[in-house]
Parts: sequence; C-alpha cells; structure tokens
Amino acid sequence: MRSSSAATLFGSDFAQSIKDTRILVVGSGGIGCELLKNIVLVGFGDITLLDLDTIDLSNLNRQFLFRKKDVKQPKALVAARTASAFNPSVKITPLCANIKEPKFDANWFASFHLVMSALDNLDARKHINRMCLAAGVPLVESGTEGYFGQVQPILKGETECYECTPKPVQQRTYPVCTIRSTPSQPIHSIVWAKSYLLPQLFGEEENEAELDKAEQDGENPNEIAALREEAQEWKRMRAALRSPNTTAGKVVFEKAFKRDTEKLLKMDDMWQNRQKPVPLEFELVAEGTFLLRGVKQKRYESDATTSSTNGQSHTSGLRDQRSLTLPESLDLFVSSVERLSSRLQAGEDIITFDKDDDDTLDFVTAASNLRSAVYNIPQKNRWDVKEMAGNIIPAIATTNAIIAGLIVLQAVQILRKRVDSLSWPYLTAKPNKPITGSQLPTPNPSCAACADTYIVIRCNPAVVTLSQLVNVALENTDLEDEEDDGLDTSSVSVFEAGRLLSDPDFDDNLEKTLADLSCGQGKFVSIVDEDERWNTLTVAICLLPDNVNAGDSELLLPNARASLKRKSKAEVPTSLTENMDVDRNVLKRKLADEAEIVEEEDGPARKKARPNNRLPSSSPTKAQRLEEDGLVILEDDVTIVLD
Repeated sequence: MRSSSAATLFGSDFAQSIKDTRILVVGSGGIGCELLKNIVLVGFGDITLLDLDTIDLSNLNRQFLFRKKDVKQPKALVAARTASAFNPSVKITPLCANIKEPKFDANWFASFHLVMSALDNLDARKHINRMCLAAGVPLVESGTEGYFGQVQPILKGETECYECTPKPVQQRTYPVCTIRSTPSQPIHSIVWAKSYLLPQLFGEEENEAELDKAEQDGENPNEIAALREEAQEWKRMRAALRSPNTTAGKVVFEKAFKRDTEKLLKMDDMWQNRQKPVPLEFELVAEGTFLLRGVKQKRYESDATTSSTNGQSHTSGLRDQRSLTLPESLDLFVSSVERLSSRLQAGEDIITFDKDDDDTLDFVTAASNLRSAVYNIPQKNRWDVKEMAGNIIPAIATTNAIIAGLIVLQAVQILRKRVDSLSWPYLTAKPNKPITGSQLPTPNPSCAACADTYIVIRCNPAVVTLSQLVNVALENTDLEDEEDDGLDTSSVSVFEAGRLLSDPDFDDNLEKTLADLSCGQGKFVSIVDEDERWNTLTVAICLLPDNVNAGDSELLLPNARASLKRKSKAEVPTSLTENMDVDRNVLKRKLADEAEIVEEEDGPARKKARPNNRLPSSSPTKAQRLEEDGLVILEDDVTIVLD
C-alpha cells in the first residue's frame, strides 16, 4: 500500500494521523499539480481541491496531470481524477469554484486541519490569509517564478502572515499618446496591436454618444468633425471585415500603417527631437522592393538558411522563434485578417486576444512588427510576442516540483506541532546552494491582517442589523486593560472591505440589516477604535447552522471570548532577517506578490516594484478614507493612463 512508506518514515501513529487529516489545496496549476501528487503519495486521506480555472493548451508542458484531451476541462476535476489513480484509498473532493465565493466562509475553512495555497492571484491569496487567520487554521503559502521559489508557513500569532510585509503592486502603465503616436519600445507596438487595433477591428463597436455630448457642450467643431470622420473610417473597415471581401487586409494595412503615419508626419513639432516614422507601401513591401531607411526589405522563403544582407539578418527555425522579414510580416498580417474576418462572417460577434488563439496571436505578431518597422523599433518573433502580450511568466517544471516537495515537508512539521523546526525555505540562483532559508519572522505588530482580533459570528444577515452585530461583538470581547473604558457604537467606525458603514458622525446604517448593506456570508466587518487605542476587531460573518429553529437566537457566538489588544507603537524594523544567506529584500522583489512574485507561474508578468519602508496600514481610520480618483482604461492586465 502507498501508506506503508509514510508509516516507515513517520511511524504508524503519525501515518494514521496523516490519513485522518483534512487538507484544503487551493490551485491546481504548476505547483498545484505537483503538490496534489505529493500529498496523495504521502497518504493524506481527505483532500479538497479547489480551482476555478480550465485547462489551456499552454499548461500541458508543466502541469503533468493534464493531457491534450483535457483542454478546456475544469482543472480541479481532471487533476482529482488523474491523481486518484496514484492512491485509490485517498478521498479527493474537487471543487470548480472561486475561493472568494460567500459559501467558503470562516466556518468552512475551520473544517480543515491545514490549508495549502498554490495561487497566482494577490487578492485571492490575501483573502485566504485572512480566512485562515479568522478560522485559526495553519496556512502554507508558496510561489515560483523561473528558477526562484518560496514556501511560507503561516501560524496565527506565531509567525509572520502573508500581509505582514508590504507588497507594493506596480502595474505596467503606458500613456495613450505613447501607444498611439510615439512608441519607442517593442512592448509599445505589442500593446497597440493587442489593446487598440485588434479591438477596433474585431471588438465591440465604439459608441459615438460621447462625440454628440462634446458637440452639445460646445467643444471645438473642427476636432469633433475629424473624430467623426475617423470613427466612420473604422466603421467602414469593420463592415468590410464582416462581409466577403478579398482586399480587407490591404484596406486595414493602408489605414494603420500608411495614412495614419502620414497624418502624424504633418505634426512637425512632434518630430523635432524624435526620429520620424516611415509610412509603408503595401505593393512595394509585398514585392520585397520597399526601401526602409535606405535598406531594401527583401523577401525570404520560410525555409531559407541564416543569411545577412544589408545589415538585415534572417534566421530559419521553429515557427514561433523565427524572425520575420517585413514582407513576411505583411503576409502574416493579411492572412490573419482574412482568418479573423472569416470567423466574424461565420457568426462570431466579437473576437478578443487569447495567447492560445493562433489567429489573434498571428495578428498581434504581424501588426506589432509592422508598427515597429514604421517607428524603427526592434521587432519580436512570435514566441516573444506571445510571452509579452499573454503576460507569461517563464515556468520551470523542476522549480514547481521542488517547491511542492518543500510544502509537504513544512506541512508535516506543522502537523507534528514542531513549530521550532519550521523555516522559510526558498530557491535562489546560487549554484552552490540553490535551496536555502531563514527562520520564520514573528508577526508584524502593525500588520493590517494578523494584528486584528478576529471573532466569528454566525447569524441571519436578513434579520440582524449592523447595530446588533457591532454591539454583540463588542460585548463578547475583552479588553487587554480592564480599567480602560469600553467601546461602543459611539466610539468606533465600522468598515467592510474599506467601505465605510458607520462612524460616530454617520449612523444612518446602524438599523439596516446586514443583507441590506451587502454584508452577508463570507464578509469581514471591521470595527475600528476612533481614538486608535485598540487594535481592530474584525467580525467574520457566517450563516446560522441548519439545525437552528426559527425563533431561536439570530446570533451565535464562539465559545471563547475574543481579547482586544492595545495598538502597537512599534517602529519599522530595519531588517527582519539580517543573518540570511541571501538578501531577502532582493528575493522579495522577485517573490513578493502578483507583481513581484508570481507565485504560480501562470500569473501575469509585471514590472518589479521597489518595496518601500512603510508598514502596511492597519484597518482604515478617518485619515485613510479619502481615495485619489484617476482616469484609466483597463485592458486585461495592462493599464493605459489617459493624458
């Protein structure tokens, strides 16, 4: 039997304990597949596997529980079915769902002995962190990026939690004027092709109501007329793409790479300190006779060998990794436009970019390379474009396997209650010591998550009012200093996810039910001392059990009373681990969050942000309620800031 190995390693008593342990694994991607295989083979007998994603073709090179026939199937279901064959005595319960769904509340988390996280989403990981803190369940966090990886055991009140260390998120931001008029890097051309040209032609049609409103408001009539003419030109091209038309590719090419460029060249001031773009000629490029900045853009056959002419190199090889000549980019552009046009004519309403969709990937590759040629920007091959446009983090299966093994080792130490033996292991680029680690830091006293006092209250949100919830929570919480005045609704502010529900000057919501305030199952309600003497009291809202009869109490409290501590005045530590083998600050820039660590390789690639020295803020006070408004256009994981 598979469990005999665990009995030999740990002894029969602990092997039986492992078999009886209820484990929650969140995420069944690169790390999740390896982790599920490990815990099944070790002999964990009751596993719940949760993942909302479906299998993509690009997953198959590292997520070995999946096969090509499984593409588009739910990851959790397929992974559970495949792993069950390794050890038929193990019970695996797959859930294809979002971990943030209300039904997965603190009581649900409390039904597990241990939670293992293999996620790639910062928000979801913070949510799991807080749920485990509220439920008092140990959590093992993990993540990988290329050759780097880490495993973080989290024990409430004993170790640093996921939010104890600041994790600044810096999205990639590109000004619209740069994308539309003055690109200077390959990523600018790729963003333009993916987030501007593709939606213009194959996405939803733009609403001209804004132009009508601008006209009514007395805006410059000449500018509005020019914008209307531009909109009508795009509208005609969209119509051409949705009807049989053999010249649609040429029409789009001449608009995007010739006429628009010629319009920009008329703005002399724009090019005083910049290199001017060069409009492309369709026929000349197609013939291989177009002169681009004095170099003839010759056509090469796809099976040509490596050559160099007039400073221009062409390398044969795999389709995705082969550099394209300008005529070849034109051919690919026309071909992809025709394929996408055929899909629209076959009934597709809109087409959006997908890195696994060959048609859209070919379009973005060709369009970005043509755009780069116009602006004298280095071109990228199809593989590079897929990586950049698809926000792909380099994934190494070996790294996932090592991290998954370290997760199990840390989990075993937690279950054996050997807290002193726990460490923070991680992978580094040091060839002589690739696996190293540090002692687990203690909780940050100013952490926005684990410094809070949690209380789980089961109630009927349709009946219980906010005032009732706050009063009951405060009445069943002891203060660290018994001589201090207590807290009540007149001295606290109440928030839900940063949303102000009440404070001493605003009590309109106190008599509203929790359901009316959208504070139902799975939500956290934070009660903040206005005088900032006490830490935040966070209420995890759960539903009443089914066996509670009508007329019984609408509120059920935990058996143990909560204890509220005084707010810490601790200074920011200069270094949490000064005796580490590697610079942990450098590591955390690699392995911190969705922007700095993409813990599971399938997450979006983002620029690394330099961590600041601020401690994470505690639950919001009056000074933190104002938010700065900004105007952005969100395109997938790219933020385009309007000038």
